[in-house]
Amino acid sequence: MTSAPSESHATTPPDWPHCGHGATPGDPVGCRGIHVRDHITCLAHLDEADRIAYLGALEPGTDIDHRGTPFTSELLDQLLQALRDPTTGLPRIGEALFGEASFSDDARFSGASFTGEAWFARASFSGPAWFVGASFSGTARFGEAFFSSAAWFSGASFAGGALFGGAAFGGEALFGSATFFDAALFRGPSATGTVSFGEVSFSGTVRFGGASFSGAASFSRASFSGTARFGGASFAGYTSFNGASLASDARFDHTSFSGEVWFQGTSFSGDAWFVGTQFTAATRLGPLVCGGRVALDSAVFGQPVTLEIAARWVSCARTRWASTATLHLRYAELDLRDAVLEYPVVVSARPTCFPLPPKHPGDTLPETELSDHTPSVRLTSLGGVDAAHLALHDIELAECRFAGAVHLDQLKVDGWCTFASTPTSWYWRFPWRWSPRNTVAEEHHWRIRNAAHPEQATAQGWTPPPADAPELRPAAVAALYRQLRKSLEDGRNEPDAADFYYGECEMRRHDATRPRGERALLIAYWALSGYGLRATRALTWLGAAMAATIAVMVLWGLPTDDPKPTTTGREVAVGQQIVLTTETPAPVNPTGPLTERVTTERFEKALRVVINSVVFRSSGQDLTTAGTYTEMTSRLAEPVLLGLAVLAVRSRIKR
Repeated sequence: MTSAPSESHATTPPDWPHCGHGATPGDPVGCRGIHVRDHITCLAHLDEADRIAYLGALEPGTDIDHRGTPFTSELLDQLLQALRDPTTGLPRIGEALFGEASFSDDARFSGASFTGEAWFARASFSGPAWFVGASFSGTARFGEAFFSSAAWFSGASFAGGALFGGAAFGGEALFGSATFFDAALFRGPSATGTVSFGEVSFSGTVRFGGASFSGAASFSRASFSGTARFGGASFAGYTSFNGASLASDARFDHTSFSGEVWFQGTSFSGDAWFVGTQFTAATRLGPLVCGGRVALDSAVFGQPVTLEIAARWVSCARTRWASTATLHLRYAELDLRDAVLEYPVVVSARPTCFPLPPKHPGDTLPETELSDHTPSVRLTSLGGVDAAHLALHDIELAECRFAGAVHLDQLKVDGWCTFASTPTSWYWRFPWRWSPRNTVAEEHHWRIRNAAHPEQATAQGWTPPPADAPELRPAAVAALYRQLRKSLEDGRNEPDAADFYYGECEMRRHDATRPRGERALLIAYWALSGYGLRATRALTWLGAAMAATIAVMVLWGLPTDDPKPTTTGREVAVGQQIVLTTETPAPVNPTGPLTERVTTERFEKALRVVINSVVFRSSGQDLTTAGTYTEMTSRLAEPVLLGLAVLAVRSRIKR
């Protein structure tokens, strides 16, 4: 691709001839002139004979210089007729210099062929300007040209650069189906009427930076092969990029859309930048597809809006929604860092392709550039966000960083939202593994940073923190768990809320700033039942306690024989009252080898004692002193373990 031409307007060098007609105190040279009969004058001021002689000497492809010349439609037709190619019947001009020329009537250059550079810098068109089907082989310069009426460039072909910097369009400007093979520079033009670039093909860099469009502007079905830059442009009316195709990066940074703007069916192969863009009246953005990043950082949406985007990354850092908004996304990693949500905002993953506008019934938005990715949506950061107005639906939150967000307890998590989980592999150095549960990314980062061997922790399945992730203390992570647990409980998601209660207790257990007594209690609570959330752990301890109780009872708790009550009395004379005394002898501790004490009868008695203890009842069995204290301990501990197991089951099935 050739380098972009300069946007300078190249005023006439001082050694070129000038015509004195029309001179003013501010412009003493007047219009530019031509040599006729040894004197200098301009085409508009030639007498009839000289004009005929001059025009008769022209032939197709001749270089002409009529800068500053005032043209009427009749005079322009005579000039173009002299340059008409007999083969095509259309004007063919070499280098055409019309800088600062004025066209008081229709300027009809339709079908004209400019084989050299075409200079219309600072030209003034009082009537309609016709360049329909014109072809420009060299650079076409319309910088600071003024079009009072309509300007038609439909079907025009620009093989060289096209420079319209600072041009002013007072009427409609139509470039429909035009072709730009090189750079097209529209930096800073102003247009008060309708501007249409529908179905235009841009092969080089396109610049509309600082352009001002007061009326409607259409780029529907336009094709941009190079970089498209609209930074700082202002669109006051209806703006359409429907069906446009942008093969490279597109920049709309700090652009202002005061009216409705449409990107239905727009395709971005590179990145689409809308940093600082103002969407004052936009009600819908998309559906659009982007093979790279859609950057809406610091953008402002002033009206209720629906965003439909399929992209690899969607960045909404510091984006401001001044009204309600709905974000339907596909494939994207979403960053909501420091976003400002003044009204409810819903972020959801769309499971199916976006439909195209009604003109294409049944058709869906092509997603060829994203076909190698999964259509799920992943939220990466909520730092600095007031989550009171945020609702998430079917979003992956495994990598989401919640640190820095406020009102997380009011965050609405609906649908199938997934969080990060603990590693599930076994640790063979110790025969145990982590219980599977939902976690926040901050716990993963904390465990990596506090691991004795971070590389081993990473290999086990904990996710290392990004370079910009802040280092949080356990108390801060516990606060995140506490707020998110409240949010899930309010949404009647008790099982996932239980996981976050587990995470909160874990962080409190590891918090060295808490009192030792509290940490000891948490350690015991964790070891016995996983904070009342691990039924298997509680039942294991219950089974171990029951087995230990049975063993103690069989070996030491049951007497050798059940004591038999003995009744004693004393004979008395007839008529006297008999007194009988019944006594139960003290249980006799078992003696002999321990193996002889293990019998079926003693095991059955011990089992009955333990089962009654679990349900907090006395068995009524005669016991030795050791057995009595063992039963008392069993009646206290085992019902607690059973209750913890029931509580853990309840936390998983609670509705």
